[in-house]
Parts: sequence; structure tokens; C-alpha cells
Amino acid sequence: MIVHRRLVRLAGQVTGQVAACAGLGLAVSAAYVGQAVLLAAALAEVARGRPDAAVTPLAWAFAVIAGRAALLWARETVTVWAGALIRARLRDRLVARLGELGPAYLTGTRTGRAQTTLVDGVEGLDAYFSRYLPQVVVTFCVPVALVAWLATIDATAGAVLGAAVAGVLVIPRLWDVTLLRRGRERWAAFAELASDHLEAMQGMATLRAFGAAGRLGARLAGRAHDLYLTTMRQLRVSLVETGVSAFLVQAGTAGAALVAAGGRLDAREAFTVLLVAVECFRPVRNLSEYWHAGYLGVSAVDGLGELLTAEPAVRDTGRRADIPRHAPRVRFEHVTFTYPGRDRPAVHDLSLTIEPGETVALVGPSGAGKSTCAALLQRHVDPGAGRITLDGTDLREWRLDALRAGIAVVAQDTYLFHGTVADNLRLARPGATDEELVAACAAAGAHEFVAALPAGYETRLGERGGTLSGGQRQRLALARALLADAPVLVLDEATSHVDPRAEAAIAQALARARRGRTCLVIAHRLSAVRDADRIVVLADGAVAESGGHDDLLAAAGPYTRLVAAQELPA
Repeated sequence: MIVHRRLVRLAGQVTGQVAACAGLGLAVSAAYVGQAVLLAAALAEVARGRPDAAVTPLAWAFAVIAGRAALLWARETVTVWAGALIRARLRDRLVARLGELGPAYLTGTRTGRAQTTLVDGVEGLDAYFSRYLPQVVVTFCVPVALVAWLATIDATAGAVLGAAVAGVLVIPRLWDVTLLRRGRERWAAFAELASDHLEAMQGMATLRAFGAAGRLGARLAGRAHDLYLTTMRQLRVSLVETGVSAFLVQAGTAGAALVAAGGRLDAREAFTVLLVAVECFRPVRNLSEYWHAGYLGVSAVDGLGELLTAEPAVRDTGRRADIPRHAPRVRFEHVTFTYPGRDRPAVHDLSLTIEPGETVALVGPSGAGKSTCAALLQRHVDPGAGRITLDGTDLREWRLDALRAGIAVVAQDTYLFHGTVADNLRLARPGATDEELVAACAAAGAHEFVAALPAGYETRLGERGGTLSGGQRQRLALARALLADAPVLVLDEATSHVDPRAEAAIAQALARARRGRTCLVIAHRLSAVRDADRIVVLADGAVAESGGHDDLLAAAGPYTRLVAAQELPA
């Protein structure tokens, strides 16, 4: 009987659905018992040579059978409804949890593993809650009640059936610990294999470019064989458990038949013991049918528990929702932050002020702390020391949804979803009109190429926007950020993946986008930051120098060396 404490606690979210399935399961069992009792009465009358007297109980038995058919239909309907509802609630909860955990969690786990938990793990829990747990309730209630009742008819029959029922419920439990351990091993192997397959599909172009597809295929075949071996080890244990259960069921039924044939009972009592003994073990046989569903749910519990109990990098403890709609002042005040597991801080005692409507560019070598500043501003992580404010208010005082709605981001790696151009744009503002979409694309320099697509704004994009060029994807990302109409704009390496011609076109669009917004620009390519109001050079997580392009060149400091390294014309 695989009943996991953590899953039972999780069932607190779906108690009503589990109770409804269990209640209908008990009603179906009651119908089977009623049918058995009526058939016993009819057979007793036939045995007594009074077949006419058997008509009434038979008629009632047929009525019970018809009622049971209706109950079975209702149970299956409720089970499917409950399963769909449970899946939806669990997935909503898990996706919301992923949103709470944020990028910091996803960078530390494999995408395929998270996907396996969200898809296969939830599917396993659907059957666990909608079929297995209700059947556990039926299996504990019905046989106990029937054994107690049969004991009032014949103590020997009750004792035999009681011993068989106790054995079939208790003895197979000796294998549960082994099954659980091997089930977890199988789930871990399955999750790793799924992660490898996902990575192989996502990186197929790279694999082919380096001639590594065959080597990876061989490695995946090895992983698949390991999964096969793990599955077979688990299957061997489960077959032993199933065999023991089947033997005890048959032994208990045979024992009841021997008692009924012993001659101590009258015809009606003998038939009742024989037929009701069958119904004692029906819930046990049904439970055996659902054991795999229960096992799959328990196997997935580690991945689900890891996701549900993981600590978010930042806690949403803010209460304010009144994010400024005007361009605010952004201030980093003696901010220090160190990534978990690192010895050196990514930023150290960093103080920086971005005035309302000002565009400040952060430049510096890789690892200087530029992207960390963007992550801190969006509260993907919180400073270990110091604070960041908008118009003098600490970021932690705002709710995360309100804060992030006030900060639009155009990132280095643009992500476009499989859907239409309009669908991707409306991620920023679901209620945006077609005219607003066109205006945002025009401001981002994207309207011309979108209008030229086969279906315009209704053109369906490939996954990750694979049907577009890098420059087109970046301009759509900028249009999406403009549609959000946020007062703070973060441009994190927004032109790093495009050629110089596309970069020039995007730079013009970015210049228009920055108007009326407080803007933080992060770039390695210094050609993207020359027209910023102020350039801040970071080194080892601290401000090395700050000023305009010409002033920094005249100072002949770190910025000058960066310019020289990129051979940027002065």
C-alpha cells in the first residue's frame, strides 16, 4: 500500500475530489455486495427446490446490476473530472512555483528534469490521487466490514477470511521499501535520460557541426539500457508482490468455499459466505490494478518535493503596488552581492545613481558585474549588503509582480514562443489593440518586416523565433518591451548577437525607446553605448570610472583600454 506522507499532505489541495472518488468507489462495492446477497438468496431457493421463489431476488439483483452500471459510469466520470482538475491545479501550482523561484533556480537545474517533473510527474500524481488513493480507502473499509459481518454468520468463515485479508494487505508491504527505492532509482534514470534527449534536440545543429551526433547517440543508448535494467529490477520485485497477493486471494476464497461446503451452514448462509468472500477480495484486486499509478506518483515525489520546497532566491514580502509611472530615479547604495558557492562578490560596495530619464551604460570586462546589476534591479536576487531604490523606496517594499511590471527588459538571448507575432507581443500587455502593436513595432523598427511576413502580425513563428533573423528577433523583443510601457528600461546586451548593419538599425530604435524612460544599458560592444548620457566602467564588481564617452577617452583609463581593445574609432 504505497501511501506517501508528503503526497498525502499534498492531497490537502484536492481532498474534495479524492473524497468524491472514494465515496463512489464505496457505493460501487456496496452494489457488488448487494448483488452477491441477492444471488445467494436466489440460489438458496433453487437449492431448496423452490425456483419460483428465486424470481423476486433475481429481479432485485438485476435492478442492483443496473444501478451499479450507473454508479460505475458516475465513478469513471468523476474520476476523469477529478484527474483533469488535479492535473490543472498541480501544474498551475508548479508553474507558479517556478515563477517564484525565478531564473536563479532554473540556472541550477536541468530543463529536461524540470519538464519531466511538470509533465510525467503530474501525470503520475493524477492517477495516484484520482484512482489509487480512493481505492486504498475502499480496500481498507470494504473487506473489514464484510469480514466482520460474515463472522456473525459463521465464526470460522470470518476467521479464515480475516486471516487471508490481513495477509493480502500486510505481507506484500514487506517489499514496499525495496519497490520505493528502486522506483526512485528508475525515476532518476528516466529524468536524466529525458534531460539528455531534450539537450540533444536543442543542440542538434552544434552536434552535427562537430560530428558528435553519433557519439551522443551511443551515450543515450547506454542511458536507455541503464533505464531498462532499472525497470526490470523493479519489475522483478513487483511481480513477487503481485504473485504473493494473488496466492493469498485465491487461498482465502478457497478457504471460504471449504467452510461453506462443510455442511454446518444452511443453503442461504453457505451461498452468502461463498459469494461475499469473492467481494471481500474484489477491492484488493482492483487496488493491484492501480498499484502502478500509485508507484509512479511516489517515484515522482522527490522531483515534485524538490520543486515545491525549494527556497526562492528572493521572497515576495513587499506590499506596495504603486510602481511609478514616470521615469524614476534608480539608486544603488553600497550594494554587495555574492553568488552562492562563490568566494568573491560579483559586485562590491557598488554605489550608482541613474537620474530620472537618464541613460546609463555599464561596460567592463566579462565578470565585472554588469549582468548582476540588471538581476539585482529586477530582484531576481537581493543584495547581501546595501540596497537599491526607486525614487527613494527600497525595491523590497514593492510586490514582485508590480516591480517587474515597471521594468521592461530586452535581453541578450531573446526568447520568442511558438505562436503568432501578435501573441508574442501581447505577452507584455494582453489587452493591447492591433493599433498599439503596430505603434510599438514601428517605434522598434520592426513593423516593416512584420508587415512583409506571409500573414503579417498573425504569422506563426517557429519555436524560439527560429524563422526570423537575429536582428528581427531583437527588434520584436524591443517592441514587446515598448508595449509594456514600463518607466524603467533595461537593455542587457541587446545588440550582441546581430551584425553591424542590424546593430545600427536597432540602435536607432533603442534611442527612440529610451526617451522618457530611465534606462540601464549593459554592453560589451562599446559602439552600442557611445550615445549614452553617462558611461560607468565596472571592474571586479566596483565602479572604476564614470563619465561621457569623450571625457573617459581623455582620462586614458580603463575605458580607453576597452576602446583600444575593440579598435573603436574615437
